[in-house]
Amino acid sequence: MENKILLNDLANSHQENKKVIGGKVNGKVLSLHDIVDDISEVELITSESDERHIFLNHTCSYVLAQAVKRLYKGAILGSSSYEDSGFYYEFQLPHSIREEELPMIEQEMLKIMNEQQELEQLKLPYEKAEAVLSKQGEALKLELIHEQRERNLIPISKHGEFIDLCSGPHLPSLKFIKAFKLNAVSGSYWKGDKDNIVMQRISGIAFSSKKELALHLKELEELKKRDHRKIGKEMELFMFSEEAPGMPFFLPNGQLMRNELQNFLREVQGEAGYREVQTPLMMNEKLWRQSGHWDHYHENMYFSDVDEAKFALKPMNCPGHMMIFKNQLYSYRDLPVRLAEFGQVHRHEYSGALNGLLRVRTFCQDDAHLFVRPDQIEDEIKSVLLQIDKVYRTFGFDYSVELSTRPLNSMGSDKLWEKAEQSLKQVLEDLSLPYQLNAGDGAFYGPKIDFHIKDAMKRSHQCATVQLDFQMPEKFNLSYIDEKNEKQRPVVIHRAISGSLDRFLGILIEHFDGSFPLWLAPVQAAIVPVAEVHLDSAEKLKNQLEQCGLRVCIDRSSEKLNYKIRKAQKSRVPYMVVIGDQEIEKNVVNVRVHGGKSSEAMDVARFKNMLLEKIAKRELG
Repeated sequence: MENKILLNDLANSHQENKKVIGGKVNGKVLSLHDIVDDISEVELITSESDERHIFLNHTCSYVLAQAVKRLYKGAILGSSSYEDSGFYYEFQLPHSIREEELPMIEQEMLKIMNEQQELEQLKLPYEKAEAVLSKQGEALKLELIHEQRERNLIPISKHGEFIDLCSGPHLPSLKFIKAFKLNAVSGSYWKGDKDNIVMQRISGIAFSSKKELALHLKELEELKKRDHRKIGKEMELFMFSEEAPGMPFFLPNGQLMRNELQNFLREVQGEAGYREVQTPLMMNEKLWRQSGHWDHYHENMYFSDVDEAKFALKPMNCPGHMMIFKNQLYSYRDLPVRLAEFGQVHRHEYSGALNGLLRVRTFCQDDAHLFVRPDQIEDEIKSVLLQIDKVYRTFGFDYSVELSTRPLNSMGSDKLWEKAEQSLKQVLEDLSLPYQLNAGDGAFYGPKIDFHIKDAMKRSHQCATVQLDFQMPEKFNLSYIDEKNEKQRPVVIHRAISGSLDRFLGILIEHFDGSFPLWLAPVQAAIVPVAEVHLDSAEKLKNQLEQCGLRVCIDRSSEKLNYKIRKAQKSRVPYMVVIGDQEIEKNVVNVRVHGGKSSEAMDVARFKNMLLEKIAKRELG
């Protein structure tokens, strides 16, 4: 049906038109002032819809920009971004904004909102838009519209004296923003390019009620308590040093957890027929040119000169695995060949982007490459997806799936890309896995399936990835012998489940708030003797439990019992065992579960078997 209509006219006919803030027309989110030609699929968005956050955050970002322009003479507008979880706006400023100045900016934003000026959306011819932005002194916005010369009309937003380059979606009125919070100021590069000027980025979040803001502030307090850097220090898991920025030092407790996680992943892939390998940390530059990483990734790599040749620390394990496959002659009967590696990789990250274990410069990938025949692709990918599901369910994670297709900087033919993308879609559909299409975000060598896990704070983390690659076998001239005794190209499936053991551990620390499942906890039971006279019995129990492979500690201090109990509870150890005269006399132990308010007396054999059974099953609780 062809119809030119103002979206606002549809809103006026809605029974709750006062709550309507925008619409979704044929899947595209639009403002009420937008004119649409085809209204075959229309969904009106109200101030109570889930999509309201997009409108709230986008509009609030422009109120922020208007406030900064009023408060800081010479401020030049840069880029902005918005999503459900918040917004940011970047500025070029003659001086640095400090965190302490954010409340002042918030006050100016409130003042702007109280002025109740109309939000206008204009579409101007290129020359007129250029003149308007030039008059405002917006050099960076002019740079952006110069990239849009082919457009007939340039979208311009106007609010009082404030003018910006923006196509929406905007709220019909600022009255829908009932609360907001600016939460950070940081540095960034214009257009994300380190060779460009440094910008100042202010971020925040907007809400449709003060109650939502209160809940958000409560969540922020919880996030502070769960910060993996704070818990990591308290539990002596890892540390950082200026001598190796962005490169974690794992302490005994942290390395123990890392080993447990690695052993679990090794067990999962061993059951699926993977064979483990190890490739060098540093390889010749020629290898990285051959793989394509030099052209697509060399700015993020570390280099060293060795014997008058240039070598690179590996940022990925892929080329090494290609070399291993090429080292042997394979028949079609030998495929699939599944090579796995817990490989330490190095990638240069800007210092401002480093964030504990979540963003580092060296980390361990649980990497695997499957060399398969074309007829094996879908079965192998299905197997990988089931492995990922098993691992995430073990930790209690829900997850969502994203299919990323061909990017602009890709290599290879259209035909191969189409074939690869269709294979991934088919597997997802066969497994009835709902997925979101992320067009243009695939790897440079092939499309991929990404898994996003939801932690206890409902935050999303991209971890597992499955990538289909027809390109690297060509670059390395890989082959196998088919049933006709002819050489054929294998297809490579790249696979990682945690993605990075280090980052995954950081996520787990915050997800469990340091109170880990028994099998993963660095210390599984804390023995608390009532007095010094009970220390010998405590030592005997410790030895007995350790002989079964359990990780146990004893509080040997001379503190009072209540203090020891509180200390053990704060340490996040899953089980606390108290031993006194009564326990020794009855040959039992008094057991308390972490977080529990009561204790239970049981004999040592029962306690030991209970722990071993929970560990064997990798129970969450």
